[in-house]
Amino acid sequence: MNTHLTADGEWLTVIQLPPCAPHLNLLECLWSVLRRTSQANRAFADPDHLITASQRGLHQLQYRHHAFDGCLTGTGLRKPP
Repeated sequence: MNTHLTADGEWLTVIQLPPCAPHLNLLECLWSVLRRTSQANRAFADPDHLITASQRGLHQLQYRHHAFDGCLTGTGLRKPP
């Protein structure tokens, strides 16, 4: 974290963020699970077909608590009480 003085004399704090951090994003893990399960080895005829398959996969995933918990653990976050 760096502190700089702007042109008008105000202080500005700059926080450097990583350009990409998919390991910290829970959704990236969930999409990874979908790509390996419900969307694996499939060709989609159109965007609606992809959307329908994704919705079905997410619906099935909501009952696989261990997969969701694994993704949450991978980010270092904790499950809410």
